[in-house]
Amino acid sequence: MGKVLIIGAGGVGGVVTHKCAQVPEVFEEICLASRTVSKCDDIAGQIERPIRTERIDAMDVKATASLIRAFGADIVINVALPYQDLAIMEACLETGVPYLDTANYESEDDPDFRYKEQWEMGGAFRKKNIMALLGSGFDPGVTNVFCAYAQKHFFDEIHYIDIMDCNAGEHGKAFATNFNPEINIREITKKGKYWEEGEWKFTEPLSVHRPFDFPEIGEREMYLLYHEEEESLVRNIKGLKRIRFWMTFGQEYLTHLRVLQNVGMTRIDEVEYEGKKIVPLKFLKAVLPEPSSLGENYKGKTNIGCMMEGIKDGKPSKKYIYNICDHEKCYQEVKSQAISYTTGVPAMIGAMLMLTGAWKGKGVFNMEQLDPDPFMEKLNEHGLPWVVEDR
Repeated sequence: MGKVLIIGAGGVGGVVTHKCAQVPEVFEEICLASRTVSKCDDIAGQIERPIRTERIDAMDVKATASLIRAFGADIVINVALPYQDLAIMEACLETGVPYLDTANYESEDDPDFRYKEQWEMGGAFRKKNIMALLGSGFDPGVTNVFCAYAQKHFFDEIHYIDIMDCNAGEHGKAFATNFNPEINIREITKKGKYWEEGEWKFTEPLSVHRPFDFPEIGEREMYLLYHEEEESLVRNIKGLKRIRFWMTFGQEYLTHLRVLQNVGMTRIDEVEYEGKKIVPLKFLKAVLPEPSSLGENYKGKTNIGCMMEGIKDGKPSKKYIYNICDHEKCYQEVKSQAISYTTGVPAMIGAMLMLTGAWKGKGVFNMEQLDPDPFMEKLNEHGLPWVVEDR
């Protein structure tokens, strides 16, 4: 069906490559590219199908465009750093090739993450008659589709959405992040934010929390954060009055994080060290465990889903749609822990639907703007089965 260029060879890039390789009738040829080509070669060595590997600096638009042309890519899956989103989108515009990512743009100098710059490229993508799909991971991604599916099938209006992300796994490390440490720590140390009655409201970092009894996991304390899918869902869900995002953290993790903040290791501004300028958070990233290395000893499960309340046929309704993913099973299948798996599988599915024409359009789209049914069907087929509960 087509050639896929995957940019980024971290934990998620590994999962995307494995999962694309499992569907040769759609992804006829695969090229995996990264700044560190040895990482690409390591992933390719795990897969029986031949995988082309290339070195690329994704911030170099011309070099990325040259690789797109040389490989003859029919779609580009961006699982590199969010800093690189705009540059890779520019390369896709230059070559007229559809684009997909799993996380929205943010600047290295500003910890704010937002869709503004990517949405502003919608006109350029429409002029090129190509599609850009934003946030085709799990959260954002699957959570957006859960909301769209509920809006289509279960509600006339959805008034309240709580997106809840629980990782109850254990990896045996004193302190580690499940995806890129730099992005992860920037995300959870900034102020919380949620939307209610037409405006954004802010909270101090991790100051709002409450327990929730997660199916197959049990009660865990979850903390209010800001997450990017809120920004697009506010635009696209009919009747919405409030949306919040919650994530669970253990006390040991929070203690380590507090100490790192107190000693300045989470700073993103430069400091001088032995005559050189370094960013403390980038140095911390270099000494923390690589997220892709955590899978082998990871045990336990994740539970990520959406609790939604609204109206159907004039009556109140409440639905909980969620997925449970097992770390050990993910490692057995694709040498990955569940956090990378739950992000990588939806990226493959989004690309599959674009290549087969099940999802098509001109411009820049968020997940909930497209028909949720084919995506929900593919989740069940490719390793992320979901459950709907009446509450």
